[in-house]
Formats: sequence, structure tokens, C-alpha cells
Amino acid sequence: MQRNRIARSVFAVLLVLSFLVGFNVAARAEGNVTVFAAASLTNCLNDIGRLFAQKTKSTFTPSYLSSSTLAKQIENGAPVNVFISADEKWMDYLADKKLIDPATRSKLLGNRLVLIAPGNSKIKKAEITKGFDLAGLLAGGRLSVGDPAHVPAGIYAKQALETLGAWKSVEGSLARASDVRSALVLVERGEAPLGIVYATDAAISKNVKVVGVFPESSHPPIVYPAALVAGHDTPVAKSFLKFLKTRKARGIFEKYGFSIK
Repeated sequence: MQRNRIARSVFAVLLVLSFLVGFNVAARAEGNVTVFAAASLTNCLNDIGRLFAQKTKSTFTPSYLSSSTLAKQIENGAPVNVFISADEKWMDYLADKKLIDPATRSKLLGNRLVLIAPGNSKIKKAEITKGFDLAGLLAGGRLSVGDPAHVPAGIYAKQALETLGAWKSVEGSLARASDVRSALVLVERGEAPLGIVYATDAAISKNVKVVGVFPESSHPPIVYPAALVAGHDTPVAKSFLKFLKTRKARGIFEKYGFSIK
């Protein structure tokens, strides 16, 4: 009898502890927002995430890679709350698979495409117009870009160069990077004499300079859409998505050079 009472008491205590642990884990999960965002958003979104976490007493967990890589990870079941892509293509990809909540999708930001060179480069300015001699500027070097096969910045770059008639002359000279920040790094290190990145990426680097700005008419508009991931639209995730459109968040985006949609 005594042993049975002790066993029942121990079981009851363990049951309560198990409930409390489970409750705390659930509470932490509810108070966390996991965000997959294009690599070009790293600096500004870190600032916004810290501000949001302080304001809501929640946890902000970001992951920054190319939009294509992140979309594939979401497709493969990554537990993500919010996705911010650097183009409409990869958001459409997830939408077609019913992996985002279409009612929450919106155009968040815009950007510009620029030609960069290492800070100590002798190249001062390139007139980016129809037929400009990009191959001549490279002088046998490589052009650093996000891989045009899947990275949004590289896709925009290819479209711009095709419009301007410069693509065929440099197609064989590409240094294909896994995302736009990796393309930036190759130029920072002097491993490529020129690169094509977003204006916001060039602005955060002290080791590169902008030598030309691509005409907006040379490529489709650069748009960053945002949406909640289907099945992971928690209250804190909804709050974060709304926070991205507040005056404070927009001020941070603008500080880093993004345009507001």
C-alpha cells in the first residue's frame, strides 16, 4: 500500500513537471518568430528584428540566404513563419505549392541594381547605356554576380545586360555567387574587378565603390514581397509582418537605401 501511494505521488509529480516543461516549450515557440529573408536584407532586418523583440518580449530568429535556397528549404518543410523574397518569382513558386498564406502577401520594398568595383580600382565611372563595353571594362577579369540560374540579383543582372546588349560578351566571364552578399565579397576582396549587386549592398560596404547605376528600364522592377508561411501563421508572426510596415521599420529600411512599396 505504502509503495503504491509513493509510486502514485511520484507519478503525479512527474506528470505536473512534464506539463510545465511542455507548457514552457510551447510558450517559447509562441513567442518566437522565424524569418527567412533574402541575403540583401541582413543588416536592416537584424535592426528591425531587435527592435521588434524588445517591443514584444519575443524572440527573433532570422536566416539569410538567396531567395531560391530559402524557398526550397520551406518547400522541404523548414518550420518558418515569415518569408521575404528578393523577387516575385520565388514567392510565386511557394504560392503555387500553397505554402504561403496568399491573403498576407504584399509588396514590401524596392531596390536598384548597380555596378561595383573594389575601392582602389582605377575604374571611376561607367556609362551604363545600350551597347556599353562591359567586357572591355573587365579586361579579362570576371564579373561577380549572384548565379543567374536562381539568385534574384543575378536574374535581374542578366535581364539588364541582355536589354543593354552586353550579356553575350560577358556570359563566359561570370563568377557565379550563391547569393548577392557573396557576390559583394568577391569584389571587396579584389577577386573580381567588377560586380553587379543591389544598391543597398554596395552602401553597407567600405571596400567597394559604385561605378554605374543600371537604368530601371533595363530590367523588371526589383520587388521584395513578404508573406506568412502556411501553417506557421502564429500571432507573433502576424505581429511581425505588421511591424514591417510601421513607421519605425520603414525608417530603418530607408536608412539602408531601400524604397518603400
